[in-house]
Amino acid sequence: MSGERDIAYVVEPGRIATATADGPPAVRFPYDASALVAEPLRTERLVLRPLEASDAADVYEYQRLPEVIRYLPWPERDRAEGYEHTAKRAAGRALAADGDSVFFAAVLPGTPATDDPTRDRVIGDFMIRVSSVRHAQLELGWVLHPEFQGRGFAREAAQAVLDFTFETLNPHRVQAFLDARNGASAALCERLGMRREATILEEEYNDGEWQDTAIYGVLRREWAAARG
Repeated sequence: MSGERDIAYVVEPGRIATATADGPPAVRFPYDASALVAEPLRTERLVLRPLEASDAADVYEYQRLPEVIRYLPWPERDRAEGYEHTAKRAAGRALAADGDSVFFAAVLPGTPATDDPTRDRVIGDFMIRVSSVRHAQLELGWVLHPEFQGRGFAREAAQAVLDFTFETLNPHRVQAFLDARNGASAALCERLGMRREATILEEEYNDGEWQDTAIYGVLRREWAAARG
């Protein structure tokens, strides 16, 4: 036997024509997020600017919590390790190649930082990572301090970052990879208009067990239609 198989493909009516109309990949790279230091993204209640090493104290307040790292590929870190990790993530400002990432600090004006009452507090951070330049695919990720969950902050910030991603960087597709147990992030993906496309069974071994990964995604034309 040659190993070749006859495979029947089922194509949704009109999908090929619609996808073709989207055109070839046209992501707008390179992009330098340093411009967002002076002109950050703003929502009704939040300021979203590039993460800075000086945000480490606020970040560590949620980075150290077991209920947060349960759903993230983060090991337990002591304070020094946490500060070093934040500095490393803050150093990423350019998007140009696969694997590049930028992190937005979600700042809540009027709430003092944990280490400096003259600064506003960082209550979470939101990521844009390059999955594939060739295929114009970007990834979103987020983490929010549990103290500020359930108040719409995650949706507010994630929507702003998603809109910025499509409007400024022009990807064909934006996706998110979640610990499949993370119901809150799954619900957020759906509120952002992302569909659950797959579940990878037992993809990673963390916390003494095999864990599933859920994949969510949205195409540029779907985002545009939803945003009117």
